[in-house]
Amino acid sequence: MQTRLIKTDGLTQQVLEAGEGPLVLLIHGFPELGVSWRAQVEALAAAGYRAVAPDMRGYGGTDKPDGVEAYSILHLVGDMVDLVRALGEDGCVVVGHDWGAPVAWHCALLRPDVFTAVAGLSVPFQPRRPKGPPTAAMAAISKRAGLGELYINRFQAPDAHQALDADPAMTLRKLFFAYDGATPADRRSTGFMPEGVSLLESIDDAATSPPWMTPAHFAEYVAAFTAGGFDGPLNWYRALDGNWALTAFLQGQKIGQPALFVVGENDPVRHYAGQHEEGLKDWVPNLTRSVVVPGAGHWIQQERAAEVNALLLEFLARL
Repeated sequence: MQTRLIKTDGLTQQVLEAGEGPLVLLIHGFPELGVSWRAQVEALAAAGYRAVAPDMRGYGGTDKPDGVEAYSILHLVGDMVDLVRALGEDGCVVVGHDWGAPVAWHCALLRPDVFTAVAGLSVPFQPRRPKGPPTAAMAAISKRAGLGELYINRFQAPDAHQALDADPAMTLRKLFFAYDGATPADRRSTGFMPEGVSLLESIDDAATSPPWMTPAHFAEYVAAFTAGGFDGPLNWYRALDGNWALTAFLQGQKIGQPALFVVGENDPVRHYAGQHEEGLKDWVPNLTRSVVVPGAGHWIQQERAAEVNALLLEFLARL
């Protein structure tokens, strides 16, 4: 397993990679890094695959362009298309977790010639809704239900990253704690916050690192986000409405490749993205399996590495 820098089209990407064989691209989410896939890189390489996990645009050792406009879904998919080329490959299977799942789904949607199969962890494919931009819809739903404001809407503020940057170690500890399956249900975040209460304030100050998070692994995250900050990662959220405007041409389009979906039973993201699980087969007709892992939370590839590895290897073997 090695880490190296790869120059792609206008971007330098840091990747974690191992193995030889068919390429499997592993896309992380927020607030993670390519090293969140370490267990999968090891298992896939041992099984005869070439596994590559990049730090995504705005994260870790990869470049962090300025401005929300540099973080559209078209940029994120383009980064992966060109990474495949820079790796000397023509195509691959793409796997994404959290924010990486929408990127993986859109890789499959936009470039089926490059991404021959797709697996999404924690976040199902969410088709473009024709009635308007997503942040307004999320705000309206939250208000009607009396749930408070969804953190995704809070992240739209140009200065939202500053509170997270103030103490990266505390931010990361709280976020990993609040979305972990081992955290008691009454202390996990729902993603919704009362008016005047910030995301970090809504999470217990006594938050501890999850059982799977070693001090050394946590230190990797703290070092990366201390150096790079949270502005780039939050630009992924700030680009949501712009993505809606850019993807009108995808309205009604389905994903035709073989697909896998895996989610933790206790994943708090299901509070606001779970509605799309039920209709996933309608939009991804070649969905081979949709698996709910009992007791697992959001950080599923790290919480339940052995189970996720087995599911991915079974999926890949069928291909």
